[in-house]
Amino acid sequence: MNARRLGAGDVFRLAAESLSGHRLRSALTLVATAIGVTAVVLLTALGDAAKRYVVDQFASIGTNLVIVLPGKTETSGVMGSFGGTTRPLTLEDAVALPHRATLVRLVVPLSLGSATFEYGGRSRDVFVLGTTSDYFDLRQLQMSSGQFLPPGDLRRGERVVVIGRAIQRQVFAGENPLGKPVRIAGARFRVIGVLMPKGVGMGVNLDELAIVPVATGMRLFNQQGLFRMICQAPDAAAVPAVVAQVKKVMRERHDNQEDFSILTQDSMLATFTSIINALTAGLAGIAAISLAVAGILIMNVMLVSVSERTGEVGLLKALGARRRQILSLFLAESLLLSAQGALAGVAVGVALVYTAAAIFPDLPLAPSPGWIVFVTLLALAAGIAFGLLPARRASRLQAAEALRAAK
Repeated sequence: MNARRLGAGDVFRLAAESLSGHRLRSALTLVATAIGVTAVVLLTALGDAAKRYVVDQFASIGTNLVIVLPGKTETSGVMGSFGGTTRPLTLEDAVALPHRATLVRLVVPLSLGSATFEYGGRSRDVFVLGTTSDYFDLRQLQMSSGQFLPPGDLRRGERVVVIGRAIQRQVFAGENPLGKPVRIAGARFRVIGVLMPKGVGMGVNLDELAIVPVATGMRLFNQQGLFRMICQAPDAAAVPAVVAQVKKVMRERHDNQEDFSILTQDSMLATFTSIINALTAGLAGIAAISLAVAGILIMNVMLVSVSERTGEVGLLKALGARRRQILSLFLAESLLLSAQGALAGVAVGVALVYTAAAIFPDLPLAPSPGWIVFVTLLALAAGIAFGLLPARRASRLQAAEALRAAK
């Protein structure tokens, strides 16, 4: 073979033959690369699934909600604050807002507490949500039986309760709960309705909620202020105008003090998305460290290969091979190792993602094409970068010295 006519096909063929001659060593290097690629594919798929899940949760209740929380904070978590303000949100605020903020379609006040739910000698701890009849439409609920909270003056409340399906199943044990007397935090209530299964939405499992009139809920837990108020705008485009109106009315009612916080779904979604993106990138970075480890392994393998093939390099040089041809020959080996490892890692990672998606159907798991391309290119770049030193060492060998050293 004329070394001067050594083409790209010949280079890769020779590289493949060399790797096949050391199968165990090549396989271990391939596995190291595959593990890193698999980790990146799997972790980024989980991050993207979490982001899609959050977006879907927000979309499920619409994009036109404005949330008013008690207390002025620069940053606020999703659950907000239960207190810590000199002037709480009151039922009077909830009554005034839809009358004075003309763009607001409805206002849903919320109180929240936890208590023991008792019936017929059986009991369980539940979250008790105080709200109004408008909550039914706001959260797009459906009734399994009975009715939701009756409309009326939100400042007055009956001792009635609507329960989730989990409470019905666990406390009533097959009995029809409608009309049954129960005790919540020791107070007597009457069950008027059972919700259709809804599951978890925005971090709240509606199947495990006991829903009572908001005034009743506040009296039950001796609360002076609301947990929050949710205002509904006509549409997403009207949200900024609704925020301005709500802020103006609330300041007027609170002696020109902005002792409350206003959140919109867009702002919360942007916060969630930025956090999840940062976590996904961090996890991918941690997983990608294993690619650096695999790259070091490739470099060691190639250094051993150079020392073992000194005679071959000398022969090629004697036949007229140029430095760049020797360089390309060893770089082709490291590139083949990293490419095969990357392809194996992508295949295993995609298989694991689809397996997890079948096990957890509620989580929108799917491989991310962008991350797959990125990690594949990163693996190839690592193979080239860590294979460059051994390749340069091989290309600098002199023919006579290489042949003499091989004897």
